[in-house]
Amino acid sequence: MRQAGTGTGGALVAVVPVAVPLLLLLLLARSPPAAAGDGQKSDARLVSEQFSQAPQKLAFYSWYGSARLFHFRVPPDTVLLRWLLQVSRGSGPTCTNVEITVYFRYGAPPVINPLGTSFPDNTSVQPSFFLKMLHSNASINISHPAPGDWFVAAHLPPSSHKIEVKGFVPTCAYIFQPDMLVVRVVEVSILEPDVPLPQTLLSHPSYLKVFVPEYTQELRLELQGCASNGSLGCPVRLTVGLATLPGNFQKVLTCSGPTQACHLLLPSPPWDRWLQVTAKSLAGPRVSVAFSAVAALTACRPWSVNFQHLLQSSPNQSSNASTGLLPPTPSYQDLDRRGRVGGGSFCLRSFPVLREDVDVVSVRFQPLDRVSVLVQSDMPSVMRLNLNTGMDSGGSLTISMRVNKTAIANTSVVACVTAASPLLSFNASLSCTTAFFQGHPLSLSASSPTANLIIPYPETDNWYLSLQLMCPERPEECEQASVLVETTLNLVPCLNDCGPYGQCLLLRRHGYLYAGCSCKAGWRGWSCTDNSTAQTAAQQKAAALLLTLSNLVFLAPIAISVHRSLLVEASVYAYTMFFSTFYHACDQPGEAVLCILNYDTLQYCDFLGSGVSIWVTVLCMARLKAALKYVLFLLGALVFAMSLQLDRRAAWNTMGPCLFAIVVMVTMWVYRCGRRRHCYPPSWQRWVFYLLPGISMAAVAITIYTSMMTSDNYYYTHSIWHMLLAGSAAFLLPPREQHTKPWACSQKLTCHYEICKNHRDELYTVT
Repeated sequence: MRQAGTGTGGALVAVVPVAVPLLLLLLLARSPPAAAGDGQKSDARLVSEQFSQAPQKLAFYSWYGSARLFHFRVPPDTVLLRWLLQVSRGSGPTCTNVEITVYFRYGAPPVINPLGTSFPDNTSVQPSFFLKMLHSNASINISHPAPGDWFVAAHLPPSSHKIEVKGFVPTCAYIFQPDMLVVRVVEVSILEPDVPLPQTLLSHPSYLKVFVPEYTQELRLELQGCASNGSLGCPVRLTVGLATLPGNFQKVLTCSGPTQACHLLLPSPPWDRWLQVTAKSLAGPRVSVAFSAVAALTACRPWSVNFQHLLQSSPNQSSNASTGLLPPTPSYQDLDRRGRVGGGSFCLRSFPVLREDVDVVSVRFQPLDRVSVLVQSDMPSVMRLNLNTGMDSGGSLTISMRVNKTAIANTSVVACVTAASPLLSFNASLSCTTAFFQGHPLSLSASSPTANLIIPYPETDNWYLSLQLMCPERPEECEQASVLVETTLNLVPCLNDCGPYGQCLLLRRHGYLYAGCSCKAGWRGWSCTDNSTAQTAAQQKAAALLLTLSNLVFLAPIAISVHRSLLVEASVYAYTMFFSTFYHACDQPGEAVLCILNYDTLQYCDFLGSGVSIWVTVLCMARLKAALKYVLFLLGALVFAMSLQLDRRAAWNTMGPCLFAIVVMVTMWVYRCGRRRHCYPPSWQRWVFYLLPGISMAAVAITIYTSMMTSDNYYYTHSIWHMLLAGSAAFLLPPREQHTKPWACSQKLTCHYEICKNHRDELYTVT
């Protein structure tokens, strides 16, 4: 086992093998340990809790749906998070040690790429924190984790693309279960703004928290009057913020100098939430450190573009926000170039955004009364995207911006997409970083008037789009300039609905919904845009023709059945040929597709026809009496319909009835052998030229179907399966009875109500 990812900042991440039952007993039997102290006594302010979820069976990876997802919620004021990873496997001969990959992420499911495929253009993907482990247990510790949603995903190595018949070949079950143990603080000191909070450190750390309200421009944390045992100096390490995975932007302030005061300045801290602060003494044991913690907040006054006209609207005036029928916005001249209205200064221009829920994991964002957003150089224009419902992190956030080339001739628009708080101070370096978040930068210029950004699985939070006008060469030109930027903001389950070579599927885990793309025709990738192994258009058409036209071989058993007056058998073969042809015509990706019915209906009819074809062929070989044969035909069709409804891909749902038919056939043949005192069928020509070729073709067909099909050769092997199945039926159908003339069914059509012939089904007349 090895560690395949690292945390950054102040998060302590360790991967160690551990005996999980013993660890659970140790953790629950004793008091919780101090999360960051060096004393020997337990900290009474800490309590431990345990959370668990039902285990899941792991699968070999082929697309995102192959990964098993676990969803946990970390409680507030947690100082230590421990994941206990347990893996168990079956005891069969096929069970071997395989490498299991486990991913961790805060706020949204991890974005993984085990196959190394390419993402769509303009997609921003953070590398996932993951580890690889064999058949063993492991533990991971994270100090000061962020409260809220945490996700764990696990899968086996990439699949071999072999198509296995369910229940036919024994497989090994690998069961994965993560348990979550948390240690949280029950006594936390509240750090009020501009109010010194005295603290004394000895053996245990101090846990503080400060609330950062909305529209906070910066936060300043300062330690004042710090002294160690009466002497000057401040041996204190201050950890601010919470750990997240894969990224971690905790701030650490070490005050070890001779001065009595040190401070930490945090621009654009996360809004409307508690910020955790942990102070730990760096002095030796039994050395007390005293100081006063002070938090100073700098407020940011927002200028809301629609604020004035919403207040000025008469009470009787109605508006339809969904269709954009709002009163006209006020003139932007109300805001002067110094960002002042009525003598007050502002630091951002806020554009209220309407959130319109379209469907599951599908949201449209748009400004209340306009599509374009005014962007100037004096302050950023900010749009807030509400993605904190807890059900928005399972899709993809798409941001598209466009500007008129003539309006941005000598200027440029820079943008930054961030979570938790907007970027309020654009500088020449165009750094898109807030206090604890690395944002996603964008830019618009005359040479590049459009910009796009795709964020798969955005974290559950309020997201912000900040835009500002920049003039790097001539700053004076920006003073009176303004640009209208058209924005298109959407949350979609899958980008472009996975394109023509993929299918967007909604996945569920205990009520949590997330989307993934299942690709076809060799296309791969997050949105089925990687064509490195894709089939060409000619290959797709050839595959479609192979799978559909190979069913024409069923014309042979149909003609033979009609020639031998086996009308029921002919009808079954015709049914199978029809639905198999159109099912495979509908199963194709891209342009080579034709669906005359619902895909699921065509698939069910194809599976039903294949099973019933084998059933009637074997029972026809048994040469039963007509009444008994047709009763078994009907009962078999009903049994197949029931079993395929339960699980149409299970091998024994089809093989069970077919084996029963073979037993009936063998029983009747043995009975006739005993009655006649010689082998049945009696003719060696029948054995050599019909039965042995038919049985050989059926055996080869079963071998190909159960052990040779892969996703790469499916078009060829399954077409061969069609031809062998139809060919074996043509060889195995019994000859017509001696008293039946060829094409006798055409003679029966003129009989009307007259009984044309009396069939005798006595055993001694069967040849």
